Amino acid sequence: MFVDSASIFVKSGRGGAGAVSFRREKYVPKGGPDGGDGGRGGNVYIVGKSSLRTLVAFKYKRKFIAENGNPGEGSLKSGASGKDLYIFVPLGTVIYVEGKDEPICDIVEAGQKFIVAKGGRGGKGNAFFKTSTHQAPRFSQKGEPGEEFNLKLELKLLADVGLVGMPNAGKSTLLAALTRAKPKIAPYPFTTISPILGVVEGEKHNSFVIADIPGLLEGAHKGVGLGDEFLKHIERTRLLLHLVDLTDSSDSPLNRFKTIENELRMFNPYLLEKPKIVIGTKIDIPYSLTKEQELRNFVEDRGILYLHISAATHKGLKTLLRTIWSYFGDQK
Repeated sequence: MFVDSASIFVKSGRGGAGAVSFRREKYVPKGGPDGGDGGRGGNVYIVGKSSLRTLVAFKYKRKFIAENGNPGEGSLKSGASGKDLYIFVPLGTVIYVEGKDEPICDIVEAGQKFIVAKGGRGGKGNAFFKTSTHQAPRFSQKGEPGEEFNLKLELKLLADVGLVGMPNAGKSTLLAALTRAKPKIAPYPFTTISPILGVVEGEKHNSFVIADIPGLLEGAHKGVGLGDEFLKHIERTRLLLHLVDLTDSSDSPLNRFKTIENELRMFNPYLLEKPKIVIGTKIDIPYSLTKEQELRNFVEDRGILYLHISAATHKGLKTLLRTIWSYFGDQK
């Protein structure tokens, strides 16, 4: 199950109370205060973990509470600190405090760690308050409470290349042809209902990651179809491949291209500034050369590269791969 958003409650530990204690040792007259300090409450950390791919674990566990600090003891013994709590999330997870628009952290590297709730400080024991004029204090501090927050987690996949286009444009077929990913492929819309990642391996032990998101429809930015749920997953990509089915007779390839471009603009205008390759697909099936030329002229007049391929027969894929590698500064 692919889950890319979740709400959780986190609470750090309360600090332990300081102790009120006096020395009661044999042969030590007038023993002074020896109450120790309380321990710190446990912190709550968010930690990036590369092996995770989804936030599904947070559907089943939503409360995360760190340990409280232990109280201080006599003989100047400090209480033990509460254990810190680590919450592991996939790379690409953005953390928000519920009700606020600005994220508090963005987890993009394995092992990256961020405190989302600091543990309360332990209270001071009565030994701390001893002075020359107050040699027998009979009080101590309570520990400070921990912090608590309702957090919203939002996963934005980390991929180098993002595939966009209308349903049945051939995105899943292309992903399967270029990588070892095994997306569902069928001749009907929305066979892809969640983002799928695939890795293209180069000849120099290098690679890039492709993200295939569900097909977009007009109105996707408003919630039509599945697109509005998954458009965020292409915000981090370095390169977009916009696939256009040349064989679909329901509308011209140019109009389908314009429809998707408008949805990207309405969702986030920044997406149109990303490097892009427009790809006519399914050239192994008869299609209108005139309509393809119309699409080619339109995109090339705007300085966008146009290629055409057949992912089913692998025609044009070598050229496409060489072009993608060139965007990343490495030919293979």
